Amino acid sequence: MIAKPGEETRPLFAPDTGLACAVVPAVNVEPRQGAGAPHLLILHYTGMPSAEKAVRWLACTQSRVSCHYVIDEHGAITQLVPEGLRAWHAGVAYWEGVTDINSASIGIEIQNPGHEHGYPDFPVSQMAAVAALSRDIMARRGISPSGVLAHSDVAPARKIDPGEKFDWAFLHARGVGHWVAPVPLDPGDAGVGPSFAGPAVREVQAGLKRYGYGIEETGTLDEATVVVLRAFQLHFRPARVDARLDGSTAKTLARLLATLPPIPPSA
Repeated sequence: MIAKPGEETRPLFAPDTGLACAVVPAVNVEPRQGAGAPHLLILHYTGMPSAEKAVRWLACTQSRVSCHYVIDEHGAITQLVPEGLRAWHAGVAYWEGVTDINSASIGIEIQNPGHEHGYPDFPVSQMAAVAALSRDIMARRGISPSGVLAHSDVAPARKIDPGEKFDWAFLHARGVGHWVAPVPLDPGDAGVGPSFAGPAVREVQAGLKRYGYGIEETGTLDEATVVVLRAFQLHFRPARVDARLDGSTAKTLARLLATLPPIPPSA
């Protein structure tokens, strides 16, 4: 990467993985804050027309963002931030009580122009590279499958990436991410929408909260619940992302929760 006159740059560093094809040091980095070793892996799409432009943007001072890795549409991997440092990729976010997601995570940006620019499918070669890099990071960092999340999971009110076309089942088959087969849609079940209230809503809110989402048990499909439902569907029930509570969504959540380790009894 060639710096413009007066632009801040950082020295090259040794990549953390042998899978990296290039290193382009990003400027917007800092030490991790109080969270210890990263225990989450956050997957994004770039939302930019090309991986080259994404790398340049994520590496420069003016962007006010950065990430650890970028994977282009062919599967080539560029590292921008050493894994030991805090990249600026998640923004205002939350998971399982953690609010400084940047300190607790490693961020991978996957080249895709995004929903605003046609949102093409993710090529198989790219998905294979995502799987390989994620496995490598998980093994070295001790990250559990359920710690591999979408940007939309940790920031549901702001983000929808990597979106409903992202193939989480493909990753899970290769040892990456937590996944169960979604319960099929019932054509006769349109679900319920905003402002609906009842015990079923509270039960789903409790389940989403247990899984890690930032949500309160109000018993009503309030605005916060609606955006979390959408995030859950984007990741775990992508066949219909409408942010409505239907049987397929509720049953898929229950199926997912049933595969988690039991909650240890309180002392």
